[in-house]
Amino acid sequence: MKNLLITIGRVLLGLYFLVPGIAKFASWDMHVALMETHNMAMVPVLLAISGVAQIGGSICLLLNKQVVLCSLGFAAMIILINVNLHDFWNVYELVNTKHETQNFVKNLAIFAGLLLLAAVNIEEKTKI
Repeated sequence: MKNLLITIGRVLLGLYFLVPGIAKFASWDMHVALMETHNMAMVPVLLAISGVAQIGGSICLLLNKQVVLCSLGFAAMIILINVNLHDFWNVYELVNTKHETQNFVKNLAIFAGLLLLAAVNIEEKTKI
């Protein structure tokens, strides 16, 4: 049962990052505008890196490869996204503060899930 639950969680987290990773390229201009609204620098470079990392990392999670590295990488990405894009404490034109607060908190839950996935996989690797 434990392995089934871990697999389901890993696959769902993989899909959670795969779809937005693809969407970054499919809706490039929309994502650029969002990042520019939040006064981010080097938008095209960061968007491309983010999209490639999300697609590559999610494929690794789906295939159960490099799970600890990908989980911790995604956890770091979540923190960067929260601070830069879901910064509900700042006011931007046409940005809903309540929605950004909800996204910020939701991302903290995903962050927690990624830490748990990394921890479980570290534990599994250290068993003899």
